[in-house]
Amino acid sequence: MGMDRRLEKKRPTAAKVAAVAALTLVGAWLAWRFIQSSGTATYRVDRDRVTISRVERGQFDDFIPIRGNVTPLRTVYLDAIDGGRVEAVLVEEGTLVAAGQAIVELTNTTLQLDVIAREAEVSEQLNNLRNTRLALEQNRLQLKSDLVEIEYQLIRLGRLVERRGSLVEQELISQREYDDVKDEYDYFEQRREITLESQEQEERMRVAQIESLEEGITQLQKNLEIARRNLEGLTIRAPQSGLLSALDAEIGESKSRGQRLGQIDDLDNFKVTALVDEYYVTRVRRGQAAEFTLLDVSYALEVTKVYPEVENGQFEVDLAFTADVPSEIRRGQTLQIRLQLGESGDALMVSRGGFHQSTGGAWAFVLDSSGSAAFKREIELGRRNPRHFEVLNGLNAGDLVITSDYTPFLEMDRVLLKNAD
Repeated sequence: MGMDRRLEKKRPTAAKVAAVAALTLVGAWLAWRFIQSSGTATYRVDRDRVTISRVERGQFDDFIPIRGNVTPLRTVYLDAIDGGRVEAVLVEEGTLVAAGQAIVELTNTTLQLDVIAREAEVSEQLNNLRNTRLALEQNRLQLKSDLVEIEYQLIRLGRLVERRGSLVEQELISQREYDDVKDEYDYFEQRREITLESQEQEERMRVAQIESLEEGITQLQKNLEIARRNLEGLTIRAPQSGLLSALDAEIGESKSRGQRLGQIDDLDNFKVTALVDEYYVTRVRRGQAAEFTLLDVSYALEVTKVYPEVENGQFEVDLAFTADVPSEIRRGQTLQIRLQLGESGDALMVSRGGFHQSTGGAWAFVLDSSGSAAFKREIELGRRNPRHFEVLNGLNAGDLVITSDYTPFLEMDRVLLKNAD
């Protein structure tokens, strides 16, 4: 009978120990990742699909680029003052015109009849004035003639009274004969007083009546002059020299009162008009400086007017040349302008990017120290220029920020960055 053999226990190899340890570490790492990610909305993206910018301190230039158009400094519009039918078009659109040059002729029957009627009124009043003056002059001459007759009678009767008075004293004639002459003399004296008073009153009335007629005629002549000017206004003339850049008139066409017919642009003086994003509506004001470069020469501008109306997210400004005007400049030319909003100075800055449209500048994804994950952080941004945002709060120099568009992970709390294979 054979003897029992003792079995020896095998010890684990080093390879098996290493494998078990590796599995344990992987499990622990996965568990840690699970714990870390629990309750946090995470988005994973390749690093090369986002833009990462470093927060830096430096000089912040407070300006914005705008595109301006060269326009005439002064534009005069041609309107039909009283309206009428287009009888003739004397100048074509796009032609240079001189001040006072006739451009369009209109006809208006109502105005023509009005002038004729007013001319008739003036003629009638002038005839009335002449007739009144003639009648008053005849009356004045009649009163003067009456006064001459009265004076003559007073002289004659005065002498007769004196002679008969002597005769009565000598008792050569009766008292009655003397009294008859004396009564007649007294009658003419009273008549002279009345005639003189009537002459004075007639003169006052004559002067007043003539003045009234002359004032009426003067007013009628003024009205006639206005009517004639309105009639002359049917010929539309250039109020200034320049380019007839627009003309809306065809022969036979009827134009109403006040209707726009065209415009004349001053070609010797220019201004620049530009549209600015409504974001800057509270920061753009009169007097701000601007500049542009043309043929390697810099020219200075100044904001002269800010229009308050905002349309399609933009508002309009006018800029004037403050020094030299380029001789090469032309109406309608486009200029790239740098508008200075404020003083340049030291500031904390971050590059501009699509993240601002997603967050409004209220927060951003900032990378942690490992550089492989970015977390939401509240920030505050200030001024902006074409390249940078001014950082007021929430970021420090050296921070790395995702500055590209956040649309794919806008609702996430964390962004994990993967290196592309």
